Amino acid sequence: MGIFSRLGTLIKSNINDLITKAEDPEKMLSQVLLEMQQQLADAKKAVAVAIADEKKLQKQFSAEQEKSKEWERKAMVAVRAGDDALARQALVRKQEHENIADQYQQQWAAQKQAVEKLKDALRLLNNKIEEAKRKKNILIARKKRAEAQQQIANTMQGLGDTSAFDTFDRMADRIALMEAEAEAGAELAGELSGDTLESKFLALEAGGGASEDDALAELKAKMGLLEAPKGASAPQLKAGASDDDAGKEGTPGVGETLSASGLTAEDLKELEDLDLSEFDTKDAKAAK
Repeated sequence: MGIFSRLGTLIKSNINDLITKAEDPEKMLSQVLLEMQQQLADAKKAVAVAIADEKKLQKQFSAEQEKSKEWERKAMVAVRAGDDALARQALVRKQEHENIADQYQQQWAAQKQAVEKLKDALRLLNNKIEEAKRKKNILIARKKRAEAQQQIANTMQGLGDTSAFDTFDRMADRIALMEAEAEAGAELAGELSGDTLESKFLALEAGGGASEDDALAELKAKMGLLEAPKGASAPQLKAGASDDDAGKEGTPGVGETLSASGLTAEDLKELEDLDLSEFDTKDAKAAK
């Protein structure tokens, strides 16, 4: 194979490859369907011309038959008139028109058969075009479905690539670093302005009241489980104990004793109603 032949083959192959890649199925199908519709229109025109020729031959055949009948009538008139020579001429003319009518009849019959074939071919072509339209719609739908599937596959392939997730991780680390730098900057600014030290003192002053342990100890003392915390004043009974006993230093009154024992308010009320003078007399004798 010569160099020019190889070069020609290479050029043809490249051109064919470019044409194949440039072919859009939807556009190609539309173009083919357009050409088929144009062919159908041309076929309809041809069939219409054939049908017109058939009608023309039929009319010519009918006209020759009428002429033949007319010369036959004239021959009869000549026979009635006793002019046999004229009747023979009329019969000759009648035979000529019959021969022409026979020719038209043969052509008309052939044309009629041809027209029927053309009509069948036209119907077949029309059916083919309708089928091509349906196939076109189906093929275009399949093309779009394939394109959608390909797009989804490409997207999934892109998501499956680790570089995308690596980008997310890298951005997360960068944001965490930015947050740490922001917190460090705020802390440094607080140290320089003295806000941190002041906040510590504010927190210390806010927690300077009764702590949780003190509150728990006070609650237990109120329930009689522990001694009341220092500084807590025990409620005194309005009645049931003398003012002298309640006023003695270091000696708890009856109300303080009962309150420390964990009695309820109803129990204290009942004790108030009791006569405690007898118990006070006994306590005085025992003291002596």
